[in-house]
Amino acid sequence: MHTYDIIIIGLGCAGVSAASTLAKAGKKVLALEAMDRIGGRVRTVPFGDGVVEVGAEWIHGTGNSSTYRIAMQHNITIIPQDPIFKVYQSDGTETDDDLLLNDLVNICFVLVGQKHKIFVGGLGEFITSRLLLNVKSKYPYLIKDKDFLSEFVRLMNSYISVHEATNDWNEVDAQSEYEDLKGHQHMSWHRYGYKTLFDLMLNTYNNGPGLPNLDIKLNTEVTQIIWPKDGADVRVVCADGSTHTSRHVIVTVSLGVLKERYETLFKPGLPREKVEAIEKTSIGAVCKIIFKFEKAWWKGKETYYGFMWKTEDIEKLPKEDYWITKIFGASRPRGSTNTLCLWTSGEVGKLLEIMPEDIMKRKCMELLRKFMGKSYDIPEPTGMIRSTWFSNPFTRGSYSYDNRRTTQNANNRRFLAEPLRDTLGVPRLLFAGEATDALHFSTVHGAIDSGYREAKRLIKNSKL
Repeated sequence: MHTYDIIIIGLGCAGVSAASTLAKAGKKVLALEAMDRIGGRVRTVPFGDGVVEVGAEWIHGTGNSSTYRIAMQHNITIIPQDPIFKVYQSDGTETDDDLLLNDLVNICFVLVGQKHKIFVGGLGEFITSRLLLNVKSKYPYLIKDKDFLSEFVRLMNSYISVHEATNDWNEVDAQSEYEDLKGHQHMSWHRYGYKTLFDLMLNTYNNGPGLPNLDIKLNTEVTQIIWPKDGADVRVVCADGSTHTSRHVIVTVSLGVLKERYETLFKPGLPREKVEAIEKTSIGAVCKIIFKFEKAWWKGKETYYGFMWKTEDIEKLPKEDYWITKIFGASRPRGSTNTLCLWTSGEVGKLLEIMPEDIMKRKCMELLRKFMGKSYDIPEPTGMIRSTWFSNPFTRGSYSYDNRRTTQNANNRRFLAEPLRDTLGVPRLLFAGEATDALHFSTVHGAIDSGYREAKRLIKNSKL
């Protein structure tokens, strides 16, 4: 049994942020991670002729971004990756006007990160209404093209559903509290990989010595946290039989893990407000299918290839193949030149995590050839990776979103972040993670800020 000032549970963005902040402040810190690696829902993997991101991919915004600031402080070059679309249709033809399509995509995407306090309804309903106003103003001739507009809206539903980690964009409340940071929303670590962020925070970049006050244990699953209210130390019990004690514990596991384990993980149990916040806040699933090829077969400056289904082609599909219509398209990772990433989300994302690999690979290649086969000679891939964030027992999802009950439960994220205190009012059990950030949930910078928030809470506490 070992005693530490603080124990951190989980070494994703929030956990590493909290651990490094506290260790640099001179506190003796133990960090416990259930997986065999640091990073949580960030996972950089060597693939193709470079690296790919199986989890978080971009720095979303540069203004007041903790993620961007850490990179700049260490002179790491971050490259903007503009989402430039080339849209293909399900009959294999390319859409005629790339400038028009990209303008319409941008109109939709810009609306995602804005607050819509007057509009009551789903995010998709809001975006569609504003899109039609823009079309009437800028492209009035399109109003008569009902097929094009419905097919484009369906494409945007799939695209923005991936951004939100949902089945459908109307599962997200238009009055969501989410707020974009200022600056470019798609900044890429490219060849460095997002893993660099953790090397920088832990002082291991370029063979740095690390942080002497921080002990890290991987492959160490926590099964129970016993937090006495009478001032005794908090005890953390692990699956390997070990027990660790400290004055304070910061829990940074994902909302998905909390949903699954809160009844057995905490002793005594959590207060009603926190339980309700855990149950009522939503976490979704995003699935990436990343293919590598002997060499790139695509050309042009586009970073995304969008797949726009014609209604009649969807109607012809066998029922068991409907899931392929929810793959909105493919992106070109900046970390390697010969890889292509397909994206989907929600229930289809969960399905693809467990689908037999040979079936998924065959169907996805059929999809690529259906849309892009008239323009390119598409070879067989030489490798494939898929994400499994929902089926992973230590993540149980990709990131949180504001569901349609958000306006009725406006304090949920504050309750998620609220620490549990002993009888003297000292915070003993603290909570961090992207889902606990009121404005920047679902992002890496939101997670990092939440870890820093809880570390600072303890540093400022006079009884630490």
